[in-house]
Amino acid sequence: MLNTSTLRPGLLVSLKTSIAGNVNYRTLTLESDHLTETGARQARWETERTVTDPVEHEAAIRARSLARSKIQCVCANSAFGLLCPESKAAELEAAVAEARAIVDAFNQGAGLTRLSFNLIAGKIAPDDVEAIRAINSEMSDLMASMAEGLNNLDVAKVRDAANKARSVGAMLTDEAKERVQAAIDVARAAARKITKAGEEGAVEIDRVAIRKVMESRTAFLDLDDATEVEAAQPVARPVEFEVDETEVTLGPVIPATRAFDF
Repeated sequence: MLNTSTLRPGLLVSLKTSIAGNVNYRTLTLESDHLTETGARQARWETERTVTDPVEHEAAIRARSLARSKIQCVCANSAFGLLCPESKAAELEAAVAEARAIVDAFNQGAGLTRLSFNLIAGKIAPDDVEAIRAINSEMSDLMASMAEGLNNLDVAKVRDAANKARSVGAMLTDEAKERVQAAIDVARAAARKITKAGEEGAVEIDRVAIRKVMESRTAFLDLDDATEVEAAQPVARPVEFEVDETEVTLGPVIPATRAFDF
């Protein structure tokens, strides 16, 4: 069975922004597509980019980044896209209005560039098995990354995974979030020790911290993927019987029934 108690209701947000106009590209073919002596296909070309109004182009980039940040500040950034808890739906709606206002203000003052902003939000139910599987899988991977970072004394990897785990943790129930926070606290404390020990030249792997992080990770493992353990077969003690040579008539042979697990 899949653990269905880790996810709280929310929204999966798909955000797309683009900048059009003011930039022209010209491609010059240096070598057309051809076969090499080794049988591989090869081609070479050169691309030239021309920005007609560099100031306006930079302004477009800043406006797009600002509009996106309005949405990202409300949502958790996961491997599957932006996630927003249902409790923050009103904040997301306000953020969308602010982002559109930024885009509209830029477009009204721009002469060569057009900035577009589009957003779609789909509801995630707390009993959505596939959503639970996806979130649990990402959380499990992030905790494994924290443990791997601690084992390799890679502080940057530990902190990056911890930050992502805390962000995605906004989509979890309070109980599941506490497990994640406990693992994050342990990993960050160990990372600080690694940094301090590195300055003193005596770095050691914190096995206890790694074990605690991996223990928290088990709450997010998909039990469907767990390895099945075969039951031990009892060893029967041989028993000798006296053989009666009297002729015995046998009835029809009934084939053995095969057991199936469902």
